[in-house]
Amino acid sequence: MEDQVFILVVEDDEEIQTIIEDALTEGGFEPAIAPSGEEAVTLLRGRRGKYRALVADIVLRGRIDGWEVAQRAREIDPEFPIIYMTGAKADQWPSRGVPNSILMEKPFAPAQLVTAVSQLLNGGPPTP
Repeated sequence: MEDQVFILVVEDDEEIQTIIEDALTEGGFEPAIAPSGEEAVTLLRGRRGKYRALVADIVLRGRIDGWEVAQRAREIDPEFPIIYMTGAKADQWPSRGVPNSILMEKPFAPAQLVTAVSQLLNGGPPTP
């Protein structure tokens, strides 16, 4: 199918990976899960243009956090849609987040994530 919309998800918690993967799949998207920031950056660089949006947990194992993954994605494509997820770092979003991104505080309903991705991809204004 050529109309598949691939979404790159960076999340190191397997339980949350499964919830997000199921929600995005049910929402009509094709999620690709990266368990670390390093892997996400590798996927973004290796498959330029394949992914339509990034869903990034901010706190990740490894050296690259979600803030940096989003910055690298924006170096590849300045308009790249970004959704951050966090349970603890929401207060840093105004200073560390990239413009025109969405922040979702955990816990959130999986359907909210699908709505946020759809909004960003359809060019609608991000709603907090």
